[in-house]
Amino acid sequence: MRRPLYVVVGVALFASMLACSKSPSTTSADSISKPAETPPDAADKSTPAKPAVAPAPEAPPEPKTTIPAGTKLRVSLLNAISSDKNRSGEWFLTVLAAPVVVNGKTVLPKGTKVRGRIVEAKASGRVKGRAALELTLTEIFVTSAKSVEISTRTYSAVAPATKKRDAAVIGGGAGVGALIGALAGGGKGAAVGAAVGGGAGTGTVLATKGKEIHYGAETRLQFTLSSPVRI
Repeated sequence: MRRPLYVVVGVALFASMLACSKSPSTTSADSISKPAETPPDAADKSTPAKPAVAPAPEAPPEPKTTIPAGTKLRVSLLNAISSDKNRSGEWFLTVLAAPVVVNGKTVLPKGTKVRGRIVEAKASGRVKGRAALELTLTEIFVTSAKSVEISTRTYSAVAPATKKRDAAVIGGGAGVGALIGALAGGGKGAAVGAAVGGGAGTGTVLATKGKEIHYGAETRLQFTLSSPVRI
C-alpha cells in the first residue's frame, strides 16, 4: 500500500515542477523598475530664481544758480534793427557775445540765445523830433527745450541832433540869396535876396528828415539785468 502512495506523491511533485518552469521570468526588462521621471515643472522649481535688480538711483538735480540783478549781458544781434523800419512791440533775437560767470562758474556760455523786444521805434521827423530806439531782453534759452524769462533795464538810443547842419543849410541859402540880390539891385536888393534865400534854406530843412538809427546784424549791445534770475 505504501508504494502506490510514493508514486502519486512523485507524480504530483513532477507536475508542480513542470508548471513552475513554464511561468514567465521575473528578470525580464519590463519587470525592471524605472526611476520616476521628474516633471519639468519640478526642475524649474528647483532652480533658484534670479534676484531682482534694483533700479539705479537717479542723479540728484544740479542746484540752481542765481544770476544777481545788475549783471551785464553782452549780446550780438542776429537780425538788423532800425528806427525807421521796425515797429514797437516787435521781437528780435540775439546771442551772448560773452559768457555769464557767477562766482567763478560759467552759468550761461557764449552763444546762448536771448530773445528781446522793441519797446519803442521812432523814426525822425521832418520838422522836429529825433529818431529813437528802446530795447529790452525778455527771455534766455537755457537749452533748446527750456527757456527762462528775464527782465532788463531798457536800452535807449537817440539819433544825433542836426541843428548845426540845419543852421548851415539856412545860412547858406541866405548867403546865396544875398549875393543874387546884390547883383540885381544893390544894398536893398541884397537884403531882399537874403530873406528870399533864407526862406529857401528853411524849406530845404523841413523837407529833409533827420538821421535814423540803424543796427546791423552782429552789432553788439549791452543790457543790465533789473532783477535776479535763477538758472
